[in-house]
Parts: sequence; structure tokens; C-alpha cells
Amino acid sequence: MKRYRLDPLIYKTKSDSQKFGGHWFRGKNCNFIPSKKHFKDKNFFDKYILEGFKPKKPFITKKQNILAFGSCFAAEVSSYLANKNYSIFNKKMSTDTHIIRYGEGMANTFTVLEQLLWAFENKDIEKNTWYYTSQKEERNDFEIREQTLNLLNKIDIFIITVGLAEVWYNKLNNQVFWKAIPASQFDENKHGFRVSTVEENTNNLDSIYSVIKKYKPNASIIYTLSPIPLMATFRPQSCITANSISKSILRVALDNVISKYNNKEDLYYFPSYEITKEYFVDPFLEDNRHLKQDYTFEIMKVFEDNFCC
Repeated sequence: MKRYRLDPLIYKTKSDSQKFGGHWFRGKNCNFIPSKKHFKDKNFFDKYILEGFKPKKPFITKKQNILAFGSCFAAEVSSYLANKNYSIFNKKMSTDTHIIRYGEGMANTFTVLEQLLWAFENKDIEKNTWYYTSQKEERNDFEIREQTLNLLNKIDIFIITVGLAEVWYNKLNNQVFWKAIPASQFDENKHGFRVSTVEENTNNLDSIYSVIKKYKPNASIIYTLSPIPLMATFRPQSCITANSISKSILRVALDNVISKYNNKEDLYYFPSYEITKEYFVDPFLEDNRHLKQDYTFEIMKVFEDNFCC
């Protein structure tokens, strides 16, 4: 039997030369981990982080209406694009629409989907499901729903940021709440806590895409995973490890949906989470939650360069 020589594989670039074992089959696609030297490359983000996720060409124009909502990182997206004079609906605009006021607090996929179904399909939302600071405000008022629907019908680009897999839910009907329950209204017989599953979040993200395309067939959807960690966990473990699980569940769910619609040119993933975790050495302020402003700007500059005309 003929024996083949298994020489080490040398991966050479302008920045570095790396040696890998040469015995394994590399298939049609083989992208190597960058060395520290590659981090200084001008094309680092394109080659080592955005590979496989970049649109064929930038497509967001300043004439299109953009809405960014979901987790708190959506506010950073809105602010950056608004300052660049893109037509993004945010708190600076003269609108009191529900999704503008509270959009960056809809951190779990259940709430994002429910918000769209409530607006587009008039889904009935049980009273006291959407808890806010003010307990007197009605959450599914007809006028507020109509305002939200009118806004959504104007949107061309949906940028949806997800951030939490941990959820509070109604024990009586399993409906997921928007956020944690106010202490003044907590009822142990009604309110429960759990970690949502990869399957649940995959289904939610798939449905979000489908609902938007049903009513806005020409719209584009960009998913991101918020790099902002949990403020606290309600699990009996450290917040750091719980955050790792929460982000992992959402990242797998996002990959499931992006992979399912791989040939679609209206659904994208922007890796803000990976840029934060893998590129920046010390990305957060002293509270260890909020991104340093320079790093937020750098993330959004990468977004602008690849998605915006």
C-alpha cells in the first residue's frame, strides 16, 4: 500500500506564517484562526470575522427607513446611524410610538415576535403581560397598536438585536413576559423563571423573519447578538457563567436560522458579539457591562462599511 507523506501545512499571509498539522482533510472550506499578528491587518474584520456573513455589496441607503430594536445595544445602533444621517426611527424623532419608546428593552426573542404579531396581526396580549416602571399605563391600547403598525409599515430595514435567553413567564399560560417582574407585582403562583431553549429561540427567530416578510416582502432583516452581558442572573450560579450559556443559546439559534435561509439576500447576521469578544482586549467600562464609546464606534464603523451605501 502506498504511503503518503504527511507534511505540516504552512499557512502564509503577509502578516504571519502559521504551521498546522497536515494529516487532516480540509474540505471545500477551510478558514484558519488568525494569529495575534493578523489583528493589525487592514482586512482583519472582513477576512477573520465577517467571512460568510457579508452582503454581496452594501445596500442600506439614506432614503430607506430603518428600525433597530431588541436589546439595549439597539440604542447604540440607532444613535450611530442617526448621527450619520440615515433615516432611522429612534427617540430623537417626533414620535411616541410604543416600539420607539421601549424597543431597546425587548431583549428576548419571544417579546420581539409578540410585538410584531401584536402590531401586524392584532394578537391579543393578556393584560399585565408587559410590565413597565409605570404600572398605570395600558400595554395593548388600540391607539398605541395602530401607531406601531403605521410605523412598521414604513420600515425598509429591520435591525433586530437579541440579548437574553433567561425569561420570566406566566405559569398559568406559559406566556413569556417582556422583562423581570416588578417586586410590587410579583406573585409566586403566577410568575416563574426559566432558561429558554435553542429550539424555542430558533423558532422565534424564524417566525420573526417570516412575519416581517409576510407583511413587508421587500424588507431586509439584519440580526445581531448583543455583546452586552447580563446585569444579573436569576439562576443559582455566577452571572458570568450564566451569561455564557445565555449568549450561547442565542448564538446557536441565530446560526440555525441564518443557515436555513443561506441563499436569501434579505436576511443577514452582523457579528457585533464576536467583534467585542474576540477582537477587543478590554471592551467594557468599569461597570463591566457597557461598551467603551470608542469600541462601539469601531463596531458600527465595520457595520457601516459593509452594509451602508
